[in-house]
Amino acid sequence: MLSLSAANLIDRDITSKSDPMAVVFVKKGDGKLEEVGRTEVILNNLNPQWIDKITIAYQFEIVQPLVFHVYDVDTKYHNIPVKTLNLKDQDFLGEASCILSMIVTKQNRSLTLNLQKDNRHGGLRNLGTLTVHAEETVASRSAVDMTFRCSHLDNKDVFSKSDPFLRISRMVETGGTVPICKTEVVENNLNPIWKPVCLSMQQFGSKDNPLVIECFDFNSSGNHVLIGKLQKSVADLEKLYKTRTGANFIFPSSHHGHEKVLKGQLFVDQYCEKEKFSFLDYISSGFELNFMVAVDFTASNGNPHNTDSLHYINPHGQLNSYQKAIMEVGEVIQFYDSDRRFPAWGFGGRTMDGRVSHCFNLNGGTSDAEVGGVEGIMAAYANALHNVSLAGPTLFGQVINRAAEIAGQSLSGKNNKYYVLLIITDGVITDLQETKDALVRASDLPLSLLVVGVGGADFKQMEILDADNGHRLESSTGRVATRDIVQFVPMREVHSGQINVVQALLEELPGQFLTYMRSRDVKPCTTRAAAAQT
Repeated sequence: MLSLSAANLIDRDITSKSDPMAVVFVKKGDGKLEEVGRTEVILNNLNPQWIDKITIAYQFEIVQPLVFHVYDVDTKYHNIPVKTLNLKDQDFLGEASCILSMIVTKQNRSLTLNLQKDNRHGGLRNLGTLTVHAEETVASRSAVDMTFRCSHLDNKDVFSKSDPFLRISRMVETGGTVPICKTEVVENNLNPIWKPVCLSMQQFGSKDNPLVIECFDFNSSGNHVLIGKLQKSVADLEKLYKTRTGANFIFPSSHHGHEKVLKGQLFVDQYCEKEKFSFLDYISSGFELNFMVAVDFTASNGNPHNTDSLHYINPHGQLNSYQKAIMEVGEVIQFYDSDRRFPAWGFGGRTMDGRVSHCFNLNGGTSDAEVGGVEGIMAAYANALHNVSLAGPTLFGQVINRAAEIAGQSLSGKNNKYYVLLIITDGVITDLQETKDALVRASDLPLSLLVVGVGGADFKQMEILDADNGHRLESSTGRVATRDIVQFVPMREVHSGQINVVQALLEELPGQFLTYMRSRDVKPCTTRAAAAQT
C-alpha cells in the first residue's frame, strides 16, 4: 500500500489555498497510463498528508513504473465521490514518477520526488515535493504450509510404478502459467505422500487466485510424462483439507473441450497459515542483490560479423538475444544493488594473449571484472566481440566457481548480500558433472543462477541443472544440493510468445533468497538491531 503526502504545493485558488488530490498510475509497456487509485481531497492545504492509501501489487520480476499526478479540485466538485471526478476539469498541480523498486529498497521505504510540469515555455520550476511511503499489508507476509498426497494415480511406467512429483504454477495475465513450487520425486509409488511445501503470498498473490497443479511421472531424460492436472486456488486447497476430501485429476484431450476425469485424486493432509519475514522485509532493511553476468563466446554462436550470428550487433540498434537478456534482467535487478558495480565475464573465447579462457573479464582488465551499470555490461560485451575470438568448448564450471568465490567471501562481512549470476549460452555444456559439482558446492552460499539459452540447441541438460523435476542435484561424491539455485529459460519460448523471459527467470528468485535466509536463521537487519538492544 502506498501512503502519499506533499509539501509546498503551488496555490491555484485566489481566496484560499489549493484543495489537492493525488492520482496514481502504472505506466504500461506501450507507454499508456493505467490508473490504480486516488486519494481523498484535502481542503485548503498546500502540505497535505492524504489518509486514503493506494493498493498496488508488488511484483519483483518486472519493472513497475509509477506516475503520480496532483490536482487542485474545484470547489463545485467537493461533494462528488473522487472516483467519479473528470481529471480534465481539475487544475493540474504537477507530476512525478519513479519505479516501485526505488521505493521498497529504501531503508524507511519512503521516497521524496520533485513535482514537475511539462511546460514548453519554461514557467514554474518549483512545484513542491511528493513523498511516497510503501508498507506491506499483513497478508503479504503470510505463507501456507501444505502436505499433499495422491491416491490411485495412473501408472505411466512399463516395468515399475510411476515416480510422481507435483508442480504448482500461478496463472499470469497473458493466460500462461509460471511455476512457483515443486515437490520432490517419490519413486515407484501410485499413492505418494510428499514432504510439506511452503507457498508465500508473494508467490500465489491471493487465496482466490487460480493455481495449476500438475502431477508428472519423473524421467531422468527430462521428458516427464503428465499423469494429470487440476486447477485450484489456495482457498480451494484449504477446503479440501477441512472437508478431508480429494480432488480428481483430469487429463487434457487433444480434442478441444473434452477432458478425461481420472480416478487419481489429490488430497491436502496438512494446511497451516503462518506469518514470516517477507522478501521486502529483508530488502528494505539493507539487504542487496548483487548482479553478475557471464556470456558464452564459443564458436557455435557463429562469426559475429555475419548477420545470422547470435553475437551479431545490428548497426540500427536492434538487440541480439545476448543483449536482450542482459538488458531485461539487469533492468529489474539493478535497483536492488546500491553501487551498481557488476562483475561481467566471458567464457569459451580466445583472449588477446592467444589462450582459450573459460572465465575472462569482459572489460578486458586483468584484475577487476566490475563494470558500471547495465550500460557498462552492454559496452564491455560489444567491445569484447572485437578483442576475443570465438572458440570452445562450453564449460560453466570456472565461471560458477568464480561467482561462488565472491559470494563466499561476503560471508565474512555484514552478510547482507545475495548474489545473482546470469549465464547466457547457446550450447550444450561439455562439463556437466563439473558444473553439477560446482552447483552443489554453491548451494550453501548466498547465490542463485539464472541461465538463458539462446539459439536452437538441445537444452535438455539445462533442464537437469534447473532441478524443476523435483530431484536435487547430486555431486560426483554423492552429496546432494542443499537447495535448488538454478532457473533456466530458453529464449526461443520467449520469442514464440509462450512466456516472458524476465518473469520466468526471476519468478523463483525471491523464494530462493528467502530459503537461504531462513535456513540460516538470518533475520532482516532492523530485526537484528532491535534484538541486540533488548
